[in-house]
Amino acid sequence: MMQLGMLTACLPQWSLDRIARWAKQAGYEALEVAVWPGTGGRDFEAAHLPVADFGPRQVEETLALFDEHGLALSAFAYYENNLHPDPVRREEIRTHLRHAIDAAQALGVPYVGTFVGRDWTKPVADNLAEAERIFPELVDYAGERDVKIIVENCVMEGWHPDGYPGNLAYSPELWEWMFGLGLYLNWDPSHLTWIGIDPVETIAPYIDRIVHAQAKDVELDPVARNRYGFFGKADKGGDPWDMGWWRFRVPGLGQVDWRRVVDRLYEHGFTGTLSVEHEDPVWSGDDERITHGLDFAHRTLRPLIAG
Repeated sequence: MMQLGMLTACLPQWSLDRIARWAKQAGYEALEVAVWPGTGGRDFEAAHLPVADFGPRQVEETLALFDEHGLALSAFAYYENNLHPDPVRREEIRTHLRHAIDAAQALGVPYVGTFVGRDWTKPVADNLAEAERIFPELVDYAGERDVKIIVENCVMEGWHPDGYPGNLAYSPELWEWMFGLGLYLNWDPSHLTWIGIDPVETIAPYIDRIVHAQAKDVELDPVARNRYGFFGKADKGGDPWDMGWWRFRVPGLGQVDWRRVVDRLYEHGFTGTLSVEHEDPVWSGDDERITHGLDFAHRTLRPLIAG
């Protein structure tokens, strides 16, 4: 049956043990664990397991931690640009992704999440061809270890100098392409909503590839959109993520219809984890506000999930 989890990236300063204790007390059933090599590259990334140096002792301690708190480890999260234009940076990302896959195998974690990404110096067609060159090896590497690579459908517009999509996995058209490469989907309705796609209508056609899902909401401001247009602010004031007419919220404080989302996931047989991804600017800034946001998300979603 579906279980309710949370992504640990919103609490980068907490240890995994502290997060697990809090999550269990708050009623969560699973953790999607952030496994960046460090923090500071951007907001909402964390290094909660040292996957680059993951030996038998770390395996034993991690399994004991999750067993102690009765939590599942639903996936690893390492959302970086696998098509980065700098070849040195791209190789660093590839190497760390392989480390995450190795650690997932050791712990029996079924999924490792990342982005397709984009080389923003080249057109889309060239990027698709490059992805077709590099991803089969990664998919094979993961498959040999009984791990699936899952891709979140985040637009990542802040990665592109002009605010265009920086992760070529944002639409069903692109999903169908990436499924052909052996990739799976970490489905997030918030991104679909702001780009004008009804997220509920994307569940049935792709349920066989939606193996993990993220619960993040989005609040739209049509009045501001009338000024900036769909593509958002031209002058972002130094913040590439400030679109000006929408913002992420915790589930229940935006436009996503969670009753329809969860009902449709059940209808079509989803049995994975629905993982709260907290990027709500209202409920951020300190531990108390972040955990309040996670509590609010839990209160919104828990009544909708059987069991």
